[in-house]
Amino acid sequence: MRRFWDKQSGRYDRQMRFWELRLLRDTRTWLCGRATGEVLEVAIGTGLNLSSYPSGVTVHGIDLSPGMLKQARSRAEELGLDVDVAEGNAQRLEFPDASFDTVVCTLSLCSVPDDRAVVAEMWRVLRPGGRLLLADHVVSTSAPLRVVQRLLELVTVPMGEEHFRRRPFDHVRAQGFSIEDHDRFNRGIVERLIARKPEH
Repeated sequence: MRRFWDKQSGRYDRQMRFWELRLLRDTRTWLCGRATGEVLEVAIGTGLNLSSYPSGVTVHGIDLSPGMLKQARSRAEELGLDVDVAEGNAQRLEFPDASFDTVVCTLSLCSVPDDRAVVAEMWRVLRPGGRLLLADHVVSTSAPLRVVQRLLELVTVPMGEEHFRRRPFDHVRAQGFSIEDHDRFNRGIVERLIARKPEH
């Protein structure tokens, strides 16, 4: 996976510009604008969310790919932001329990081997009362599109662990988060949510 995303890092932003216009709408600002305090971005990639965070937050980012992290550092420098980024595995976060006020993850649970384990890790590192800000492409609400997604996975899962029929919302709710805001659009393909870890 590290090799795969390193190869993608140089062209990732160009590819995402296409999908930003057609699928994601205002998802990055809708999510990241609600971040507060100490923020962990899981799978920060090339740092496309960085310009959407409000002032006053402290952003830490992890990613599996050194190539992606190099792009994220360059973007942070261009924006004049002091962002702490490091190589890391989303399924085994190297942070103590209850370290962050906000955890952000966008378009990444579709491409990890175990998305349930990542949700559990995000729960662990969040402080009581902390927020999870999550967005991803998910299984469609349209039956014909679900067939297309299933066919795509025959190629994309072996090639790069890219899943099209996951639904992280279910893992978030099962983990014990309280859903505060939720939106699903483009035939259900894009889903975004704001969830809170209970105080007790």
